[in-house]
Amino acid sequence: MSRTFHEIEGERGVVSRYRRHVNGKGYIAVGAEVDPSAFVDPTTYVEAGARVGARAWIGSGSWVEEGATLGAGVVVGANVHIGQGALIGRGTKIGSHSRIGAGAKISDDTRVERDSTITPGSVLRPGGASHTYRTAA
Repeated sequence: MSRTFHEIEGERGVVSRYRRHVNGKGYIAVGAEVDPSAFVDPTTYVEAGARVGARAWIGSGSWVEEGATLGAGVVVGANVHIGQGALIGRGTKIGSHSRIGAGAKISDDTRVERDSTITPGSVLRPGGASHTYRTAA
């Protein structure tokens, strides 16, 4: 019989419990809400209090911190860090190796190019249907 939960001890000695997501087998912390239709790569972590919407796709090696929200249809590339409490609007695409700061808010249908850094607390509000943002890392 296999274990239902995986436990990982963090650097401060706190033990977090994770289960595998039904679609992709990524690590989902107890207390996170991930829609069953979302894909979470097996090497990805979604922390407690985070929410991931329907048909979202999260690539390999990515990390969604506590309290972050990813709307429906969001696409997150490989090795992306989404900071605590960040809000990613539906249909947004975030390129690989990007860093989204804590508390950042990104509007619906926004494109964030690969290797971008969005500073903590930033607000990206495109004026039209789809805009691309790129910041220096």
